[in-house]
Amino acid sequence: MKKVFLRFAMFVAIAAIPATVMVSCGDDKDEPKKETPTDPSDPTDPTEPTDPTDTVPVIPIDTVPQTIAVTSISLDSTSLTLIIGEDYTLTATVLPDNATDKTVDWQTSDATKATVAKGKVTAIAAGSVIITAKAGDKTATCAVTIKDPATTDAGVIINGVKWATRNIDEPGKFAATAESAGKFYQWNSQVGWSSTAPIVSTDGSTWDSSWNGNNAAVWETANNVCPAGWRVPTLAEHESLAAVGSEWNTVNGQNGRTFGTVPNTLFLPAAGTRYGPSSALFNAGAGGYYWSSTVGGSTSSYSLFFASGSVTPRYNGSRGHGLSVRCVAE
Repeated sequence: MKKVFLRFAMFVAIAAIPATVMVSCGDDKDEPKKETPTDPSDPTDPTEPTDPTDTVPVIPIDTVPQTIAVTSISLDSTSLTLIIGEDYTLTATVLPDNATDKTVDWQTSDATKATVAKGKVTAIAAGSVIITAKAGDKTATCAVTIKDPATTDAGVIINGVKWATRNIDEPGKFAATAESAGKFYQWNSQVGWSSTAPIVSTDGSTWDSSWNGNNAAVWETANNVCPAGWRVPTLAEHESLAAVGSEWNTVNGQNGRTFGTVPNTLFLPAAGTRYGPSSALFNAGAGGYYWSSTVGGSTSSYSLFFASGSVTPRYNGSRGHGLSVRCVAE
């Protein structure tokens, strides 16, 4: 019995040897490798999660900012007429609205006649200039005509006739203001005479007490004392003016009459006259005398006369007197 037990034990021991060898002698290449645990606080640890803010963003092509060019520029006015000393601010419209650079550059063709700054055009001297506005590679222009106030008047229309708002001063020039007396003229003459003492002529000549208007049948075009585009009114035009009514009043210290109704009114100063035979000043501040181009007789012509209490559009007097002239548009 002992022999059988020993043989059985030896068999079990021998049978167990291969299993032990297989475990200890197995191929390491076929066994999964175990990773060594890492320290999360180690900045060199390749397995540590990365910070998303450390990466460089990739910007899609269609979201990269693009330059939007100007396609057009226009001005609120392409032509202007200004009087010396006046100004006007041009407004530029640049398209498209979302253009990258809508800066407008302003230029003048002649800074001696007109200047421009941020669209504001200032008239300096008579003449013509071109104002140019540029945005991007696009431009727009405005033609500016500048007139001398001495030869330009806005005028006022009364009964269909356009009257100048100022008397004539030197030949071809308006007086500075509506209440200015200007110069006196003998009928159909281009020589102006001072309306205050001492007596002075515009050409240096002396007073001609025998003046008869060259025996003309009408105030001649060659002797027109009004600026271009204006002329001496006719008797009929004086009558039309008187018909609208008027009132005696004072403007800036100057007596006179205002004709018409608001807003179309016309002030004529009562500048008086120079008496033909002596050239002496007469009735200044008390009466107004204004030549018409219409003759009244062989040595006389019609004029508009007024005082504080009367208006006479058919005043027929000697052509040798020195009277005021208020022009009408041709």
